[in-house]
Amino acid sequence: MQRLGIDIGGTGIKAAVVDVTTGALLTERERILTPAGFELDDIVDTVAHLVDRFGHDDAVGVGFPGVVAHGVVMSPPTAHEYPGWVGCDLGAAIHDATGLATTVLNDADAAGIAEYRFGAGDSQQGMVMVFTLGTGVGSAMIVDGALVPNTELGKLYLADRSDVAELQIADRVRTDEDLKWREWGERLNTYFQHIDRLFTPDLVIVGGGVSKKHERFLHHIDIRAEVVPAELRNQAGVVGAAIATVEVS
Repeated sequence: MQRLGIDIGGTGIKAAVVDVTTGALLTERERILTPAGFELDDIVDTVAHLVDRFGHDDAVGVGFPGVVAHGVVMSPPTAHEYPGWVGCDLGAAIHDATGLATTVLNDADAAGIAEYRFGAGDSQQGMVMVFTLGTGVGSAMIVDGALVPNTELGKLYLADRSDVAELQIADRVRTDEDLKWREWGERLNTYFQHIDRLFTPDLVIVGGGVSKKHERFLHHIDIRAEVVPAELRNQAGVVGAAIATVEVS
């Protein structure tokens, strides 16, 4: 069974046709620039353009950088404050533009589904938590194979409550503040120790583009749970979005 997976990001929108039974990409992954205004009509037009480019005529899965409930966007896109998104039925808008059944979910949830099924999670039982470190911090929680949607744990406050966690530990912050890997790793350790106390996960998977450099920072994270790098990296969102068309209602 093949489905089109689309991963909407703040700077790029990625898409590929995916075999949802194996997680393999059946086409090259395409990436186009996200429309600068990040407005609903432009995003929907871009998604419809990708559907046409792939000649796809079956269900479409879409990962979106915000809280999504039943296809409706419930929070502004991560790291942006674009107006007009909250309450928007993105799933219905894409369906109207393409004529195809559309599943929309949080982008970190999509990545989490993919890593759990076909990546570092390896369908492990118990609690598996996936974190994406990028412009912000996304999270996914999977308990005995069931997704707990929209956890958004990058929005947790740490001890001093001066800022939410993602404004201290996102990979963008590491770059903007020119943090050494050790300094950033120590910040991550503080955060993941908090996660470990709150949820007692069995496995923590750290993803995002920076995960390809995991040997520079993961060893600074010292918690009870096993901590491993993501395996699917930049294609996880696309794969998970496609899988969601058959696994997420």
